[in-house]
Amino acid sequence: MSEDRFRALVLEDDHDAAEFLRIALERYGGMRVVVAGDAEVALAELRRQRFDVLVSDIQLPGRSGLEIIPDVRATDPTLPVMIVTAYPTVSHAVEALREAADDFLVKPVTASQVVERATELAQRARRERDASRLRVLAVGAHPDDVEIGVGGTLAAHAAAGDEIVILTLSGGAVGGTAAARHDEALEAAAVVGARLVHLDFPDTRLDPADGLISAVEDVVAEIVPHRIYTHSAHDRHQDHRAVNEAVQVGARQVPSLWCFQSPSATVAFAPNRFVAVDGFVETKLRMLAAYTSQAHREYMQPDVIRATARYWARFSPAREVEPLETVRTSETVATASPLRATAAVDGQGAAAHGSGG
Repeated sequence: MSEDRFRALVLEDDHDAAEFLRIALERYGGMRVVVAGDAEVALAELRRQRFDVLVSDIQLPGRSGLEIIPDVRATDPTLPVMIVTAYPTVSHAVEALREAADDFLVKPVTASQVVERATELAQRARRERDASRLRVLAVGAHPDDVEIGVGGTLAAHAAAGDEIVILTLSGGAVGGTAAARHDEALEAAAVVGARLVHLDFPDTRLDPADGLISAVEDVVAEIVPHRIYTHSAHDRHQDHRAVNEAVQVGARQVPSLWCFQSPSATVAFAPNRFVAVDGFVETKLRMLAAYTSQAHREYMQPDVIRATARYWARFSPAREVEPLETVRTSETVATASPLRATAAVDGQGAAAHGSGG
């Protein structure tokens, strides 16, 4: 995350109890706090932004604080859950443990208790996220290329706490005013907390031998990404093919490289990796909505984006999917004893670690 202060999501429908938790965590814990009154609002907040701890009651309108824990885990597997309840029954405690709540406090509680336990959980979450954080580079020829191709995947990476850099190689002057498109690209990148590197190679005349390879090499040397997403070679647009070639050469030392689908991709585009982006298509649409100068284009329409994600889901157990062609992927299953290795399952959930690797 870009800021040091912990972020807490409080799920509590009782106004007084919610205010107590908010004040305790903000005033005494120094946290940024968002309050949600029911499970659906809380899940929407989790899809919209990153938190370090969820503090939840059990008894809520609709689904209980325990019933939504599986959805919380699917949205952010690293988020610790602390249950604070006035119903200290044995069945509730057993259910909380069964559903993998990380802590269980019984009301009445003091502000110091809440702050101490929530801070411990948030610190643990930060340590675990930092240890597993990926550096992700997405490379596009023009502003909006990356968002169209892997906007949902980047949103999933953001939810997993990964570092995201978007490299856009041209100003996109043929499709609009370069200055306006740059501002739009900055706004889109901000939706997922990505850093934007925006260069100004000539739109429609990109040439791998005319500086593109060197530009990619420079960014790769600075970032040292674990994985890259870029254009497919199976594309009608000459700039897209040029970027694919430049990335293949300039990022030759990067262990994992995948190619996304553009609106100009040909029928030869043959994905063999299907990234589950359930819950992240709306974030992708927010990224694309930043490109107001391109809003008239058919492939930018929300119904087209949603339909495309649903179409590719036929190759995955997920409901919404982004397709990728694998150029190469190299991953370590275990770094210590083979006895400590655990099986990896393809196509799991919303976090990009499991679905893109």
